[in-house]
Amino acid sequence: MASSPPKKTLNSQSSSLNRPPPAVKFGRRTSSGRTVSLSRDDDLDVPGDSSSQTDYINYTVHMPPTPDNQPAGSSGSTSGPRNKMERRLSVMKSNNKSMLLRSQTGDFDHNRWLFESKGKYGIGNAYWSEEDENYDGGVSMSDFFDKPWKPLTRKVHIPAKVLSPYRLLIVCRLVVLFFFLWWRIANPNEDAMWLWGLSIVCELWFAFSWILDILPKLNPINRATDLDALRDKFEQPSPSNPTGRSDLPGVDVFVSTADPDKEPPLVTANTLLSILAVDYPIEKLSAYISDDGGAILTFEAMAEAVRFAEYWVPFCRKHDIEPRNPDSYFNLKTDPTKNKKRHDFVKDRRWVKREYDEFKVRINGLPEQIKKRADQFNMREELKEKRIAKEKNGGVLPPDGVEVVKATWMADGTHWPGTWFDPKPDHSKKDHAGILQIMSKVPELEPVMGGPNEGALDFTGIDIRVPMFAYVSREKRPGFDHNKKAGAMNGMVRASAILSNGAFILNLDCDHYIYNSKAIKEGMCFMMDRGGDRICYIQFPQRFEGVDPSDRYANHNTVFFDGNMRALDGLQGPVYVGTGCMFRRYALYGFNPPRANEYSGVFGQDKAPAMYARTQSGASQNSQTSDIESDTQPLTDDPDLGLPKKFGNSTVFTDTIPVAEYQGRPLADHMSVKNGRPPGALLLPRPPLDAPTVAEAIAVISCWYEDNTEWGDRIGWIYGSVTEDVVTGYRMHNRGWRSVYCITKRDAFRGTAPINLTDRLHQVLRWATGSVEIFFSKNNAIFATRRLKFLQRVAYLNVGIYPFTSIFLVVYCFLPALCLFSGKFIVQSLDIHFLSYLLCITITLTLISLLEVKWSGIGLEEWWRNEQFWLIGGTSAHLAAVVQGFLKVIAGIEISFTLTSKSAGEDEDDVFADLYLVKWTGLFIMPLTIIVVNLVAIVIGASRTIYSVIPQWNKLLGGTFFSMWVLTHMYPFAKGLMGRRGKVPTIVYVWSGLVSITVSLLWITISPPDDATGAGGISV
Repeated sequence: MASSPPKKTLNSQSSSLNRPPPAVKFGRRTSSGRTVSLSRDDDLDVPGDSSSQTDYINYTVHMPPTPDNQPAGSSGSTSGPRNKMERRLSVMKSNNKSMLLRSQTGDFDHNRWLFESKGKYGIGNAYWSEEDENYDGGVSMSDFFDKPWKPLTRKVHIPAKVLSPYRLLIVCRLVVLFFFLWWRIANPNEDAMWLWGLSIVCELWFAFSWILDILPKLNPINRATDLDALRDKFEQPSPSNPTGRSDLPGVDVFVSTADPDKEPPLVTANTLLSILAVDYPIEKLSAYISDDGGAILTFEAMAEAVRFAEYWVPFCRKHDIEPRNPDSYFNLKTDPTKNKKRHDFVKDRRWVKREYDEFKVRINGLPEQIKKRADQFNMREELKEKRIAKEKNGGVLPPDGVEVVKATWMADGTHWPGTWFDPKPDHSKKDHAGILQIMSKVPELEPVMGGPNEGALDFTGIDIRVPMFAYVSREKRPGFDHNKKAGAMNGMVRASAILSNGAFILNLDCDHYIYNSKAIKEGMCFMMDRGGDRICYIQFPQRFEGVDPSDRYANHNTVFFDGNMRALDGLQGPVYVGTGCMFRRYALYGFNPPRANEYSGVFGQDKAPAMYARTQSGASQNSQTSDIESDTQPLTDDPDLGLPKKFGNSTVFTDTIPVAEYQGRPLADHMSVKNGRPPGALLLPRPPLDAPTVAEAIAVISCWYEDNTEWGDRIGWIYGSVTEDVVTGYRMHNRGWRSVYCITKRDAFRGTAPINLTDRLHQVLRWATGSVEIFFSKNNAIFATRRLKFLQRVAYLNVGIYPFTSIFLVVYCFLPALCLFSGKFIVQSLDIHFLSYLLCITITLTLISLLEVKWSGIGLEEWWRNEQFWLIGGTSAHLAAVVQGFLKVIAGIEISFTLTSKSAGEDEDDVFADLYLVKWTGLFIMPLTIIVVNLVAIVIGASRTIYSVIPQWNKLLGGTFFSMWVLTHMYPFAKGLMGRRGKVPTIVYVWSGLVSITVSLLWITISPPDDATGAGGISV
């Protein structure tokens, strides 16, 4: 546009009218966020020199005549100064705020604008009129400002003032460790080479183990979700969704249980109620419970829970109840009326509380009721058989009597198809038919509003629908390997695919309930955000209730859940820990992600887009191209990267796979969203369930369905390990998928943890044994593909290696005692070099721990409890796991575990009664031996030093210091053995005495007293 040179004063009004209006006025953004005009024309009165920095202190911003800042009915022509001024003022009068107003009022977020437009010129910078030849009719300024695209999640990085010193200290400690180990190797203890050699081997392994643990923690991050943006995008009226019906994908919630004696049905029922009352579109939610024991007690308890849910679920929606587990809610110590606005809340709560108390009575009375009913029906059957026998035998009973099977009966007078109280063939835990019962039907698409009298409650204007719920118990027969929990989960995956086919699956243990009713929506923010199609699962942290206030045995495990898992989220994602995890169904089926990267180089520093393995059909169509690509695609030979083929012979199931994949895609509402679906694609209702559909669902949970398939190998939960959760997550990461760690402000889920020492050690034993199995299997991270990031590979490698630290830890715990017994030490003398290295290592470790506490948010007491239990578990459960792992690998001895009972102790009035129960187990032997040996060694070492002619006080102090270090870590174990009020079991006294006597006699035999020797066997 040609124009005269800019002038410093205003021209006459006529000259201003004759000049055509400017098309665009350009500007720049200052540090304060304001927009400064850079267009120099006659309308600006710029005093002073043009190069002065104060040119634009008093400035005027001119907006071009665009459709979004023009008054209705006005034309684009300028007929006079009044129209020109009105046009300028229309910026303030318009309903659509202009860029100027958004900038000056703070509504305009420049960072968000850069994110939304990716800094592309044209959108948000300038507006082209429709007459312009470069005009793109698909995007306009009004569209951009009226409905801006918002991200559903964002990363919250750890402050550099915390993370930078943390990384620096890690590097410093690595350097100090290197020089310390070098000095230790270069300066052997000639007087006690065996002590020196043992200590060197242990210290080298500890350094290696620490490196494996600390390296994945270099990049911890936090994440935040935007539930308001999720609601605006999926649950508000729009051109593609005029009614504002939810466009969110379906979610299937899985709950697994196996034994009602060890997993009380009341706990499982409360978990189910929290699921049915969750804040998620009712028609998109389905709940499933897998009863792997086939117990009628669980079946009838779930039926009672569904009946109670007809009142509990609308009550939660009406009064916004949190948490929505009735047992936890009614046991809250806070004021229940806080933030409750409805006047009838107290009346409703009192009525529901009374109903819940009656519900608990019915649940607790079910065992006796079912047995009484079974006895009545069996007696009736026995009388019937006797009458028939008399009729056949001339009115006299046969000499051998009449045999009647003692069956377990349902309320409708039919045999229970699952496990009977008196197990019989076809009716035992490992031999029973498959059971599938839809206890709550598929809800209607439109809301069903309650009335003023819904069981003495006023639910007017409240949606009283309840999500669909199904009870599932897969078929079990002798001769089939049912693969424990993993097999049960895979059975639910297939059955749910036919019944509801939710694009996402949330799995919970029976004692983990939903504490935050919006937890599913929080996880959905990640799945539906840009790039969410690459996420295989969302892992939530585990939080526990009923743990003793001091957390004696580190049950909360906050160091792992708030430290390690948060750090893994900065890599490729956290590991799957068995519960509180929301899966993408398509990823569970063994498919590769839509996009992935390969990492090559020694440390995986070279990143490139992954080349996908070709299917057999594609290879047959173009075999020559396939052969050429196979030379450049080494990953195609990896069985973990091929496409799954063998899903079973159910065509109904296989037809659901592409549907689940499509429904799990994010909305294609932005140019940066890849692999998306159009808005409004999930508004149609689900088809109603009919008899053939339910029959097909029963067929896919039969025991023979998985024969000659890839279930458990590359599809679904992976078999072959007692920690199937870690292996399943590893397989997904190995294909290139990512996972996300979702820490919500209000805990998403809560559960229970074993606070008894024996139960806690057995839990740790199961985890450690699974890790040993992983180390000796093809799931070892050493054999991972190049789609696994280097540090993620290190983290998974540490998962398989950490139990082996127990071997060196046990040896190192005995070293102080050996030093005190022998009068020697691991070094020649406590010189300045050794003490300086030891001081530097201790200081750096302390500072690293403090900074880790800072960015993870854990407490110092929690960190110290974790350190104590690391030593307790390492010398007991981890060592036993290594032994069991070697037995399985060498001798083929299979490892089996039983469920930990969740019942309380004998004192029902004491919540922490289990804490004081002492149940002897073989896992106690090694820690108890370490404690007794170190105590005896301190006594013997002190006696020798005191009564020796030339006392070696420095060696006594060194040995005693390290012995006290061991005993301090063992304090919670010793306290657990004492029980309540010092009621120590007799076996503890017996074992302690035996160890003390044995150690003393061995030492006297090995090193008999000699009048001519002093301390340490030195001649005097």
